[in-house]
Amino acid sequence: MKRPISVADVVELSVAERIQFVEDIWDSIALMPDEVELPDKLKKELDKRLDSYHKNPKASSPWKDVRKRLLTQK
Repeated sequence: MKRPISVADVVELSVAERIQFVEDIWDSIALMPDEVELPDKLKKELDKRLDSYHKNPKASSPWKDVRKRLLTQK
């Protein structure tokens, strides 16, 4: 029988090992997207933004452009 991993166990890992551990956890969650529930408030906001995009797609920017603007701001 496996014993549960405690926070103390995680803290003993190196930073690189902890990052890998978190990535592994995230990957395991991503394999089951139907089990991740979004709150209704977030669903409504996403629907609102998608509707806004469909009404005027030219008003938005691709991620690469947004990222570039953010990185060049001072």
